[in-house]
Amino acid sequence: MQPFPSYCARPMSLITDILPISNIFLDQEITSKKRLFEQAGLHFENTKGIARSATFDALIARERMGSTALGQSVAIPHGRVAGLKTAVACLFRMAQPIPFEAPDGKPVALAVVLLVPEQANELHLRILSELAQRFSDRKIREGLLAATDSAALHALLD
Repeated sequence: MQPFPSYCARPMSLITDILPISNIFLDQEITSKKRLFEQAGLHFENTKGIARSATFDALIARERMGSTALGQSVAIPHGRVAGLKTAVACLFRMAQPIPFEAPDGKPVALAVVLLVPEQANELHLRILSELAQRFSDRKIREGLLAATDSAALHALLD
């Protein structure tokens, strides 16, 4: 990110607006893409009241169109959910990387699961773009993999 003059307010990060520290899960024992989607569904059901089946179905539907893995051990599974009012996200860092059909063939160690309202086209693309920019930076990726707690990981995304 480029520095801003002192008279400019720092721009808000779409990512940290929708990804609170409480939605970051480190070193999770998740063994497959399906289990990842189930865990995200359970989390969003418990915290946002979104039916876990709605989350799972949205993520699976998008994944059928092609893998959401970016490569470099990162994936951004995402989907649209009817009735959702605002975008929500959670981040999982796996204890052991999982297969994800990534373009580089590498398994995924970091996944940001993103849900957006059904009609949120521009917002959806802006969030995905911001995430892709963060994850394209090798130093940020390495920092995310090495962070010792959720707050440190959150700070790297900000």
